[in-house]
Amino acid sequence: MQEITNIKRPIGKDELTMRVIFYIAVAIFTLICLVPFVLMISSSFMNEKEILTEGYKLIPKKISFNAYEFLFHNSANLISAYRVTITIAVLGTVLGLFFMSMAGYVLCRNDFKYRNQISFFIYFTTLFSGGLIPSYILMVNGLHLKDSIWAMILPGIMSPWSIFLMRNFMKAIPDSLYESAAIDGAGDFYIYWKIFLPLAKPSLATIGLFLTLGYWNEWYNAMLYIQSTYKYPLQYFLQRIVSQANVQLLVQQGLSINTAELPSESIKMATAVVAIGPIILVYPFVQKYFVSGLTVGAVKG
Repeated sequence: MQEITNIKRPIGKDELTMRVIFYIAVAIFTLICLVPFVLMISSSFMNEKEILTEGYKLIPKKISFNAYEFLFHNSANLISAYRVTITIAVLGTVLGLFFMSMAGYVLCRNDFKYRNQISFFIYFTTLFSGGLIPSYILMVNGLHLKDSIWAMILPGIMSPWSIFLMRNFMKAIPDSLYESAAIDGAGDFYIYWKIFLPLAKPSLATIGLFLTLGYWNEWYNAMLYIQSTYKYPLQYFLQRIVSQANVQLLVQQGLSINTAELPSESIKMATAVVAIGPIILVYPFVQKYFVSGLTVGAVKG
């Protein structure tokens, strides 16, 4: 038997040049993406006077914690806002994945008689909607969810785009698995739970990331339906903090901050840092599934 050896192909000059150009281009693009993030963090520590006179800078002349002092002076409300946001993000993501994966499973089954009709009604909602007033009447008068955290969870729990993404991904799963399990006496829910869901991890991770980001950035429904301060989500709470960064509020709350250093500008960056801090840690755990779940679910018919 002829022995097979692995011989590395020498890299030519032209190929080496292209690799160097490619690496440099990727490095430049990475820096372009990274600079705004670093600017946001450094600007949150800038003195208010320096921002007004010289603008935002990557390297501030003097480090100031006034923005964070103003932001954390009422830590109880901030912790409460974090708790509300984490609650709606976890509940909304879990329930959304459960219902949308079930919808995708049903719509991908060829033996489901009305899958085309139901798919049309789901797709129809992407073109037309009832509008704000009917939605408000439904949430307040119909479902009685005024000042309830469910008013922030239910509107985003189902997405037509995510349902079709899940359906298209599940179409790639061989029908032989379903048929084999059905022959062994397994029911539809057992097949969905034990066979299809474990194989659909890439699409679940992709849709779960979209859901989590959507709920983490929730503020609009809170503005419409939430009245109690302790039920404010993080984004809406921070938005109110930014809008209330004025001398009158400081006097009412008894804070001793020099009005010349009032963090009306730097607090905008500080709130962005506080808001994106925890959620940015989620992406590395789903990154390996993200690309495959998005591309496979998008191209499979």
